[in-house]
Amino acid sequence: MTHVLKAPKAIDKAILEAYRALDVATVYEASGRKGYIDSGIKPAAKGDRICGPAYTVQCAPGDNLMLHKALQRAPAGSVLVASVGGAYEFGYWGGMMATAAQARGLVGLAIDGCVRDSAEIARMGFPMFCRGFAIRGTVKTTLGIINYPINFGEATIFPGDLIMGDEDGMVVVRAADCAEVLEKSLKRVQFEADKAAQLESGVSSVELNSLDKVFESLGLVEE
Repeated sequence: MTHVLKAPKAIDKAILEAYRALDVATVYEASGRKGYIDSGIKPAAKGDRICGPAYTVQCAPGDNLMLHKALQRAPAGSVLVASVGGAYEFGYWGGMMATAAQARGLVGLAIDGCVRDSAEIARMGFPMFCRGFAIRGTVKTTLGIINYPINFGEATIFPGDLIMGDEDGMVVVRAADCAEVLEKSLKRVQFEADKAAQLESGVSSVELNSLDKVFESLGLVEE
């Protein structure tokens, strides 16, 4: 079999730039509540954000060999998205790898496992999303696959999909849907700005969201 496939066609740069200004929750809602990624995968440092096309990596449990290959092959602007076969408690990624990633122009790591050297990497400003931190070392003995669909945080990630993360969580948008979801996201931003203006004027959230009928149907009793 072929272990490393070529990276898919990149998402349009203008579309990527527009997504970088958006919050993950906005994109998730605008996409029809699709693309949710398990909230157990969190930013490694406060303020970490990722946004870019996924360069997918499937590692063997306790083995980070294929992450090193991905560092060699991934195009600038990519987010490495790695699955580790459920063996979370290893430090699959560290400071030296983050240094290499920055030199390659990669914009972040999302791994369904643990990392180490987290304080050093935070000082470097390289964003990571992970299950946690573990000093336990890995081996480099088993081949995996790169640029295949992978299971990641209860979602399926295809190579080239847009992957986003902020302090609220993570979402994936299919590459083919990026333009449509962006348009819906921008409309949602304006919609929420209009609603916020009404709330600031004194309108209650019950009125704004037409919840009186819901309360009535549920038999709400109040004095």
